[in-house]
Amino acid sequence: MSDKTTQDRAWLALADGTVFEGISFGARATTTGEAVFTTTVTGYQEVLTDPSYFGQIVTMTAPEIGNVGVNAEDTEAVCEAPRVAGFVVRSASPIASSWRAQETLDAYLSRHAVVGITDVDTRKLTRHLRDHGSQNAAIGTEAPDALVRLARAAPDMNGLDLVRFVTPREPYSWTEGRGDWATWPRRAPEHHVVVLDFGIKRNILRCLVDSGCRLTVLPATAHAAEVLALRPDGIFLSNGPGDPAAVGYAVETLKGLLGKKPIFGICLGHQLLARALGAKTYKLKFGHRGANQPVKDLGTGRIEITTQNHGFCVDLESLPTGTRSTHVHLNDATSEGLAVDSCAAFSVQYHPEAAAGPHDALYLFERFVQSMRSSVRAQTASP
Repeated sequence: MSDKTTQDRAWLALADGTVFEGISFGARATTTGEAVFTTTVTGYQEVLTDPSYFGQIVTMTAPEIGNVGVNAEDTEAVCEAPRVAGFVVRSASPIASSWRAQETLDAYLSRHAVVGITDVDTRKLTRHLRDHGSQNAAIGTEAPDALVRLARAAPDMNGLDLVRFVTPREPYSWTEGRGDWATWPRRAPEHHVVVLDFGIKRNILRCLVDSGCRLTVLPATAHAAEVLALRPDGIFLSNGPGDPAAVGYAVETLKGLLGKKPIFGICLGHQLLARALGAKTYKLKFGHRGANQPVKDLGTGRIEITTQNHGFCVDLESLPTGTRSTHVHLNDATSEGLAVDSCAAFSVQYHPEAAAGPHDALYLFERFVQSMRSSVRAQTASP
């Protein structure tokens, strides 16, 4: 980006009063949200369009961002628009150098009214958030003191239901697979899966389609009776933003679905499933966000490198009898998976579909399919 001028100067102000100076890029406006960081090295467009980041000002720890531009194919939000509240980078490339690029990052953010700030000491900012925790922030060209006041006035993430801002208003079908990016041949539709969309990523839907699932996607507000009326073979619980404790309507729906059909949940879906089972959730100090998060499968001892994006976590001490922990995070031993064999339900805190990230956990989609096959066979064999 260009050298700082009076017109370009902008600030990122944290609620604790810490201020970082930088240069405006993207939309020239003011924004507030929870300041978080992701250690993802590639896939900044996927980060921008992941609905789980709704309401958050995202800091990229990788220093050079925007060099491959933006294209329509890498969007993760079903609505196609970026979902972040703001974007913070060390160095925003003014040019896009890729045969896939359709526009620059700056033009893309401007077109979608997303406020960005570059030339920020993101290493210092990340260390501050790591030491003091994620917190509300504001980005703008106003005086830093005014931005601090805006940050302090922004709503706290605890108790915040953000799902209602990203869930669809009406049901929809999804048939698109991963195409040339697939790691296994696309299967013919074998099972009907109802997806509860709390803010789903496209690649989750694509992976389900490639695994042989016919998808009906419902809003987060759907009731258990609506789901079961569609006669699904399985139920999928998606990722999404905000505090799971604030999405009580979804928890009540899940209570009515437990034991009726096989269930697979990812990220927020994992947390909501846990709460439906009677477990508690809590907010992490700075969350897990990045494509290099180590997870241990407690059943096999296998270590997986995973993509993650969450600020809340399931309290392992609160898991009820009959619910077992299946995966833990190797950095802090927090919950990364659970299973309830009696209900044919399981979930993981991380993102097996990646986009961007490693494919270590793609086998979980096959596990879900096998669970549905077993359920269908059991129903067929019943007198």
